[in-house]
Amino acid sequence: MLKVKLILIIIFISSCLVSQIERVEPAFWWVGLKNTQLQLLIHGSEICNRKVIINYPGVKIVKSNRACSPNYLFVTLEIEKKIAKAGTFQIVLKQAEKPDISYLYELKKRQPNSANRQGFTSADVVYLLMPDRFANGNPQNDSIDTQPDKMNRSINFARHGGDIKGIQDHLDYIKELGATAIWCTPVQENNYQKYSYHGYAISDYYKIDPRFGSNEEYSDFVEASHQKGLKVIMDMVSNHCGIWSWWMNDLPFEDWIHQYPTYTQTNHKANTLKDIHAANIDKKLFVEGWFDKTMPDMNQNNTYFWNYYIQNSIWWLESAKLDGLRMDTYPYNDKDAMTKWAKTIMNEYPNFNIMGETWLFNSQDIAFWQKDAVNSLKYNSQLPTVMDFMLQKALSNCFNEHGKPWEDVGMNRLYNNIANDYLYANINNLLIFSENHDTQRYNNLLNGSFVKFKMAMSFLMTTRGIPQIYYGSEIGMKGDKNIGDGDVRRDFPGGWQGDSINAFTANGRTSTQNEYFNFMSKLLNWRKSKAVIHKGLLTHYTPENDVYVYFRYIKTEKIMVILNNNETEQTLKIDRYAENLENITKGIDAMTEKKYDLKSDLIIPKQTALILELH
Repeated sequence: MLKVKLILIIIFISSCLVSQIERVEPAFWWVGLKNTQLQLLIHGSEICNRKVIINYPGVKIVKSNRACSPNYLFVTLEIEKKIAKAGTFQIVLKQAEKPDISYLYELKKRQPNSANRQGFTSADVVYLLMPDRFANGNPQNDSIDTQPDKMNRSINFARHGGDIKGIQDHLDYIKELGATAIWCTPVQENNYQKYSYHGYAISDYYKIDPRFGSNEEYSDFVEASHQKGLKVIMDMVSNHCGIWSWWMNDLPFEDWIHQYPTYTQTNHKANTLKDIHAANIDKKLFVEGWFDKTMPDMNQNNTYFWNYYIQNSIWWLESAKLDGLRMDTYPYNDKDAMTKWAKTIMNEYPNFNIMGETWLFNSQDIAFWQKDAVNSLKYNSQLPTVMDFMLQKALSNCFNEHGKPWEDVGMNRLYNNIANDYLYANINNLLIFSENHDTQRYNNLLNGSFVKFKMAMSFLMTTRGIPQIYYGSEIGMKGDKNIGDGDVRRDFPGGWQGDSINAFTANGRTSTQNEYFNFMSKLLNWRKSKAVIHKGLLTHYTPENDVYVYFRYIKTEKIMVILNNNETEQTLKIDRYAENLENITKGIDAMTEKKYDLKSDLIIPKQTALILELH
């Protein structure tokens, strides 16, 4: 009899152990969203045949769907606006002759004015940083037992220990610099064996990587940033996940990811998506081929996955109170799916902003991906902001060369790039930059020339668009991409205990670092209050003798920018600019406060940028 009882107890315990909900995503939701439907992913052993029961006012089950795997249910709920209130309720999974399984689910109340939050704009300057390489605020999370990639600062592709607390500890530095928005490369979990520091192979879309901190720490960082007047932009990846993502050993559907008999890489042919002559096989390979062996390509045409991902974006936006999103490898995604994603988010948050990585090789291709772009395909991406990689390419070369007036070299590169602005639906929603985490370090390209750096940054901060700078550029940091990506992602000096230089403070910086920082801080802080730069019209003049002149203006204010890229001083014939100068007779340099008489020709010193406030 005792043996029978023991057997029954073991069977009961085994049944209880098997019959558990292991994961519900999203883990919680909100009442009051415009989109009243919520799709729950429920994961647990052998739950596919269970009936879902919910008894909560205003919450109705629209449908419950099995997946191919027996361990998933996808349950669509209707959250009725006028009835559903914030609170908790039980999700009960029933099956005959088996114990019920239940999960306590929460609907939260939204923050006031959550839907009206202001995204980043051309009034902002975005500071891009890599959390692993910026500052180590909590050495206790440098290596985690559950994460295979451990800290080793001697290897440039290994984890170096930077984290969310490290960023939060140095918000005053970013504010002093004059940046107004922070873009961190992805902070979600990347649970794979090496190269995990960069963050672009996400293994859990709902979880901050524990080596960076926790979900709560991330929300605290965003809140602390807001208290300093800084916006936060989250970097997202929808095209691919990490090979060690939690679902890879138990895919809900066979077509949750794009699968092939053997590894098949994307052909990187972005043009196929708008090429009216392109073969379907080439389009398919571009969108569905894997980006890397460690990055399975997600199938955005799987309705369940795409609802899952759209909700994940809203979940982070709402829970962390984000100010912007940046989407990685934008054209590699299914373009119609991305339209749905962007449109859903912008419909929920009309004043928000999203930028997409559009690393393409001419202005026409980049412009195609911006919301309201004119094209014969009648495609509208609904993506507000695109990244101006063509301007980045121009900046990479223009200050190191000179040429004839008809050649696309020197200042003509800048002029020709801006002359293509007719292609864009909204020139104020272009992210402009000289470098980022995937390019050469800009100070490497300039061979450490501070005078060239000042010209480049003066241009970047006064032309149209949303300027972005890359961490460390403001102190003259270098790095050579030819050595490897890790070299352009060096640790910020002072971010680790024991660093010989602490560039976060004036006293800790070298004289050269202070020279860079002081210039950038003055320029960025000057830009903060200049509506004429944020939204003014732009008139530019074809460069002469490698001198580029343009004006920014609104009704109440006017700026004249002069870039002399020559190694000798140049005389500027002032009469040429009469249509913009009108009756203006003097200008004051925003950086030096030196006064200039505009009634006669100007002598412009060699390799100089002048930002003249006109009076």
